[in-house]
Amino acid sequence: MDFIPCGLIIALLIAATGSAEASIHVYDGDQFREVGNAYLLSGGSEGIVASRTETPLADNAIHSSIHDGRSYIRFENVTFWRSKEAADQHSEMEHSTGLIQVIIFEAADRDNIGGSAYGGQRSICCTPDLAKLEGCKQGEVIRIPSATNINWPIILNVHFSGNSHSTQMDGTVVYIGKTGMYNLFFISCDPKLQGLTMHGKTFWKNPDGYLPGRMAPLMQFYVTMSITYALLSLIWFSQYLKFWKDVLQLQHCITVVIALGLFEMILWYFEYAHFNNTGTRPVGITTWVVTVGAIRKTLSRILILCVSMGYGVVRPTLGGLTLKVLLLGITYFLASELLNITEYVGTINDVAGRARVFLVLPDAFLDAFLILWIFTSLSRTLEQLQAKRSSAKLDIYRKFSNALAVTVIASVAWIGYEVYFKATDPFNERWQDAWMITAFWDILAYVLLCVICCLWAPSQSSQRYAYSEGGGDDSDDEEAESLCRGTPKPELSLVKQEKNGEKADAFSLEDDAEEDKRE
Repeated sequence: MDFIPCGLIIALLIAATGSAEASIHVYDGDQFREVGNAYLLSGGSEGIVASRTETPLADNAIHSSIHDGRSYIRFENVTFWRSKEAADQHSEMEHSTGLIQVIIFEAADRDNIGGSAYGGQRSICCTPDLAKLEGCKQGEVIRIPSATNINWPIILNVHFSGNSHSTQMDGTVVYIGKTGMYNLFFISCDPKLQGLTMHGKTFWKNPDGYLPGRMAPLMQFYVTMSITYALLSLIWFSQYLKFWKDVLQLQHCITVVIALGLFEMILWYFEYAHFNNTGTRPVGITTWVVTVGAIRKTLSRILILCVSMGYGVVRPTLGGLTLKVLLLGITYFLASELLNITEYVGTINDVAGRARVFLVLPDAFLDAFLILWIFTSLSRTLEQLQAKRSSAKLDIYRKFSNALAVTVIASVAWIGYEVYFKATDPFNERWQDAWMITAFWDILAYVLLCVICCLWAPSQSSQRYAYSEGGGDDSDDEEAESLCRGTPKPELSLVKQEKNGEKADAFSLEDDAEEDKRE
C-alpha cells in the first residue's frame, strides 16, 4: 500500500502524546510498525518552551545544570537493531545501507510531513510517482519546509553500515528555539527493514528543568496552594485549640480534612520538583500523593453528606445509615485511587487512554449519586429545622445549601468547558493553558472547605449548634428571649407528628424510623 489516509496520520500524532512515560523517554526493544509504505515508531510528544539563550552549549556542558535556560531534545545511546535476514540482504561492500530518519516537528507543522493529497490520500514516504510530481527523493520521508523556519521540520539520517545488525546515534542534540508542542518519530521507508527495533533514551528539557511545559505552572501553583492551606490551618487550629472543650465531632472531621489537604499540596510540590530535577516521576511519592488525595476527597464528600443529614445537629448518630455511608466511602476511595494511579503514576499523558476512560465512569457515577443523596438529605434536614423553629441552625444550613448549589453549578460548567477544551484541541496545541484544568478542582475544593470552616468555626458557643433532644434546647438566644415574652411553645407531640408525616426519601426511610426508635 503506497498511500495512507490523512486521518491515519492525525491519529498517529494523537497516539504519540500517549507514548511518553516521562521527560526522559526510554525505548526498550520498541518495535517499528508498518503504516502505509513506511515503518514507524513514535518517540513522544511534549510541550517545550523556547530556549532563553541563543548560543548553544558545548556537548560536555549539557549536564552542567538543568536550570541553564536551554531547551532541547537529546539522544542518548539510541540504538537501532535489524534482523539477520535484513542485514544479509545488503552487501558488505556497501558503506551505507538501511536508512532510518528521525523526524522532529512542531504540531503546527504536522501537515509538512507527507506528500500532497493524491486521490484523497497522503503518503509518508516518497514513491516513484510523487518523485516525479513533487521532486522528492524516492525512499525518503517527504518533507515540506515550515512557513516560519525553512530548517523545520528537522530530519536526521541514520544509516546501517554494510551488513551490520545495529547502528547508533548518541549525543545528538536538537535545540528548541520556538515554543510549541513537539513530536518525535522514527521512520524508515526501506521495505528491507521490516521488524526493526530500538533501544535508548531521549531527554526532553525545558529552560528550567525536565518538567513538561504543560505541567511546569503546576509546581508554582502547588506552592501557592500549600501556603493558602497553611494559612487556613493556622487560623483554624488557633480557634480549635482555644475552644477545645466546646469542639464538636463535626469540627474534628473538618480538622482532619484540612490537615490532609495541606499534606496533599506539599506532596504534590515535592513530586513535581523531583520530576523537574530528574526527568522521571517518582513512583513512590506519586503513589503516596494520589492516595492522600483519594482519602481527602473521600472524607470531604462523606463529611458533606453527614452534615447534610444533620449529623450532630438534628440527629445524634446516623443510625442505620452508618453502614451505607461507610460502604459508599470505601467504594468511592477505591474508584478514585484506581483512577488517579492510572492517570498520574509513572505517566505524563494528557490524552485519555482506554483504561482511564473506563475508570472515569464509576468515579463519575459515584459523584452523581453522592450529589443526589446530599441534596435529598439536605432538603430533609432543612424541613426538620424549620419545623423545630431552630433559626440559628436553619440560617447556617441555608448558607451551606447555597454554597453547595454554587459548587455543583460551577462543577458542571467546568466539566462542559473541559470537554470543549479537549475536543477542540486534539493535538494539545493549547498545552500552556492545560494546567488550569487540574488547578480548578483544587481551588474549588479549597473554597468550599473555607465556606464550611466559616460556618462551623470553633467558638465558645459551638455547643449551641449541637444536637439536643428538646425542641427548645437547640434554640438560639433570640428564640429564648421570645419564649420569655410569652410566645407559645410548640407541643412535642405536634412536632413529632410533623416529623412522622414528612415525605421520606428513598435513601433514609427505614433508617430514620430505626433511629427514632433508638432515640
